[in-house]
Amino acid sequence: MNLVHKWSSWAPYLRSVLRMVAAFMFILTGSMKLFAIPVGVPPSGGMVPWGSQMGIGGFLELIGGSLLLLGLFTRPTAFILSGEMAVAYFQFHFPKSFWPNVSGGIPAAIFSFLWLYLSAAGAGPWSLDALRNRVGLNRRPPA
Repeated sequence: MNLVHKWSSWAPYLRSVLRMVAAFMFILTGSMKLFAIPVGVPPSGGMVPWGSQMGIGGFLELIGGSLLLLGLFTRPTAFILSGEMAVAYFQFHFPKSFWPNVSGGIPAAIFSFLWLYLSAAGAGPWSLDALRNRVGLNRRPPA
């Protein structure tokens, strides 16, 4: 077995690692908005009102990010979060500038496309979705 083939065989596992690392980062955006953990929302360092649009976004990021971290209900959760990040980009960043690096929209754009990818590709083998498939709790083929 050559090195390229051996490395390529790790792709599903690296998808799981990518999902977990990105989900952890996403959880931090929600915890910042809702609880000012580890820091508050700039510039004042406080929290957003829970019933506001940013508060609802924070709940989606915290709960959805936690589901993605575990790899549970990955496809529908990732699809919803992809839409949330697309809305965030076009509502808050795009009006400031066409260029994402000028508008501060790079994280929203990256998360939107990453979650869209996971909504199609699935969670990978290191996930509760894969475990559910192995024990026969899902009717779908494994992710």
